[in-house]
Amino acid sequence: MDRTVIAYVIYLVVSIGLTVWVARTLSRNGRVFLADVLHGNEKLADAVNHLLVVGFYLVNLGFVALYLSDDETVTDTRGVFEALSTKLGVVLLVLGVMHLANVYVLNRIRRRGVMEREQNPPVPPQGWTVPAAQA
Repeated sequence: MDRTVIAYVIYLVVSIGLTVWVARTLSRNGRVFLADVLHGNEKLADAVNHLLVVGFYLVNLGFVALYLSDDETVTDTRGVFEALSTKLGVVLLVLGVMHLANVYVLNRIRRRGVMEREQNPPVPPQGWTVPAAQA
């Protein structure tokens, strides 16, 4: 088997494994955060969590597939390691950027929800006052 094909197979196995592991970790640990962002609505938090995981898979696996091709032919073992380190490094960076983008957006939504809750008075008004007549 050609070394380039071996590098491709290793790249796909490791990249897909990392993507699945990161998606499951984010899904499991992000559910609590989503429930807080969505004011305790568990069903909506589960639905949004699932949609985020699907989007995460689509973007990252699409990137892994697009980044698979290489113009250079791998001729030796050193070339296999160099190609893998470059490709896997970029995949890890993309996974990290996707994670940070998700956290940033959810934090913005959470912060906006906290501000909206603070704008509502803790108790309803008990009466009205008539404005003073101006002379």
